[in-house]
Amino acid sequence: MAYDSFNVLKATCVPLPLENVDTDQIIPARFLKATKREGFGDNLFRDWRYNGDDSPKVDFVLNNTTYTDNGTPRKILVAGRNFGSGSSREHAAWAIYDYGFRCVISSFFADIFKGNSLNIGILPVTVSPEFLDKIFTAIEANPNAEVEVDLPNQKVTLVATGESEGFDINGYKKHNMLNGFDDIDYLQSMKSEIAEFSQKQTS
Repeated sequence: MAYDSFNVLKATCVPLPLENVDTDQIIPARFLKATKREGFGDNLFRDWRYNGDDSPKVDFVLNNTTYTDNGTPRKILVAGRNFGSGSSREHAAWAIYDYGFRCVISSFFADIFKGNSLNIGILPVTVSPEFLDKIFTAIEANPNAEVEVDLPNQKVTLVATGESEGFDINGYKKHNMLNGFDDIDYLQSMKSEIAEFSQKQTS
């Protein structure tokens, strides 16, 4: 499989209530030399996360132990509107996945970032601005508030209150996410059907 399959994720969240977070802020250009997906998580939000001497910036959310689970990175990032804008670098999605996030919730995603995320196993969930505000409010009141992201039923729920909202996803991308497929894996899964069709065309 290309990446972890995604079904239902119930987890605590990391809040990043900033709008217009672009891909250069997610992973600065100087870290784009590598061609493998591994290692980018160390530099996720690098310039917000670290000082020039590589010491952690204590006021940045990823350095706040309140938003970890006994030192383990959380799996859901809740972000402000227009997340992933700017350049089309796929490395931004790689960095988010490599850090440990499996889902990003926002009220709007840049299209290319959204596509890149779906291609590598991150579920971008678009909710209304009103529901996004409810999620941020819930996390502010209780940093351990849980959110459930149900991909089969395309629904995101605030566990404490039961409030929920549906979200859209392309059917093909949903199938791949549920199975942990990238585009090549999808084709591989259809080898027998492709061979059967090819045989019919040549007979």
